[in-house]
Amino acid sequence: MNFRLFVLSTALAFAANVHAAVKVGEPAPDFTLTDSNGKSQSLAQYKGKTVVLEWNNPKCPFVGKHYGSGNMQKQQAEAAAAGAIWLTINSSAKGAQGDVDAAAANAYVAKVGGKQTAYLLDPSGKIGHLYGARTTPHMYVIDKAGVLRYMGGIDSIKSTDQDDVPKATQYVPQALHELAAGKAVSVPTAEPYGCSVEYGS
Repeated sequence: MNFRLFVLSTALAFAANVHAAVKVGEPAPDFTLTDSNGKSQSLAQYKGKTVVLEWNNPKCPFVGKHYGSGNMQKQQAEAAAAGAIWLTINSSAKGAQGDVDAAAANAYVAKVGGKQTAYLLDPSGKIGHLYGARTTPHMYVIDKAGVLRYMGGIDSIKSTDQDDVPKATQYVPQALHELAAGKAVSVPTAEPYGCSVEYGS
């Protein structure tokens, strides 16, 4: 599949699933997943903290754009420094593109220098479907009260070109800064872009 057809198929995947399972301004649903170190991670355990959710597929070129440029790691580190929790979630089904076991997930995080709080495994796709995650990356910001305040794309330029990163509006840092300042999130939703999440049948 050439790149143009790939982008077209991704866009069609967006159109086929336009209804998110969660809504900005409403409580984010709790979940529990096992991370790549075998530890149970739940949203509830981080009550009182701002939480970022990042859907990930290590083999997706759109994910590669943001890790290859260092953009994702920078955002993760800055969020952590501000006291936020960053949970990376992989909802690829067993055997599908991007599927990783715990060891492979840890190797990937080490290779790219990831700064997330934890890398969570969701091979059943249950949590991905719960949140309506459509793409990798697909980003969510949950405030300290557990309310979803942002969901959508990582930034404003839909491409795989690393040179576009500094020119784009980075929606997650923007939302985090606004929340920290006690302001409403100015862009609460944005169309996600990337590879379709590789859910099982």
